[in-house]
Amino acid sequence: MGAANWNETGTSDFVLLGLWTPPPLRPLLWAALLAAYLATVLGNGALLGLIALDQRLHRPMYRLLAHLALLDTAYVSTTLPQALVHMVARRATLSPARCGAQLYVGISLGSCETILLAAMALDRCLAVCQPLRYSAIMTPPRCAALAATAWALGFLLSVPNAAAALRLPFCPGRPPVDHFFCELPAVLRTACADTTANHMLVYGLGTPILFVPLAFILASYALILVAVGQLPSANSRFKALSTCSSHLAVVGLFYGTVTAMYLSPRGSSALPAKRHKLVAVFYLVITPVLNPLIYSLRNREVHAAARYALARLRGSRAALR
Repeated sequence: MGAANWNETGTSDFVLLGLWTPPPLRPLLWAALLAAYLATVLGNGALLGLIALDQRLHRPMYRLLAHLALLDTAYVSTTLPQALVHMVARRATLSPARCGAQLYVGISLGSCETILLAAMALDRCLAVCQPLRYSAIMTPPRCAALAATAWALGFLLSVPNAAAALRLPFCPGRPPVDHFFCELPAVLRTACADTTANHMLVYGLGTPILFVPLAFILASYALILVAVGQLPSANSRFKALSTCSSHLAVVGLFYGTVTAMYLSPRGSSALPAKRHKLVAVFYLVITPVLNPLIYSLRNREVHAAARYALARLRGSRAALR
């Protein structure tokens, strides 16, 4: 039998094994994933709404945070609704075109996030190290250019890995994709050709995409620590560091899970697939839920914006009565 290509239909559809769970627990898992998806969309949507509506949040830190919220919502929306449908379907399949699109968009959004986190680190570094010049340096056009660069580079740098995967032959009768979405390493394992070059490309491009921004983030925080150490009082040092704590928590969550997903040694396809899918669930489901909470729980400005929005909503309702 000849190899199927990505433009064929019918029997060339990709079969996804999805998230394995004992049958009695499947309704509970489905409900938990649906709740997580709704919490992600509503949490990030609320954060976006507050930033858009409240003039006090029209600052570089919050403008970049709005892009992070948009990224998280887009990322979870490319995978989780389909996974929920597949959990109640008799057979979980995706056409080659849909699988390829999901693969490319997923890689691109992850790449965007690494660069956006570096841009947010630059913003914090300038705010702490150059407080008097911060407003002149981080103007709205420059902030918009930083965000646009993150989006553009993320989608551009992901083209080689996606294109190389899309050119692989996939034979009829190939093994199913042992995942709940078309993730690059899981799809590569189903190809009926040598994927050594693809894995080399994953590491060759994935390492700089992940670790050049990380090096920039670490350098930014080294400069922040030096600047904080020169502040006169413990209170001013604590206040300066507290503005960075949320970003550091998000960076830790992101890099811990993404490194485990994509940069473990190739023999880790020998890592239990269940463990790999668990890491993916944490990255794709838990992290987007936590990010708006991390940025808002101890943030007085977000609290004030939320109280103001609620007060306006109550006032509008009272006026309608």
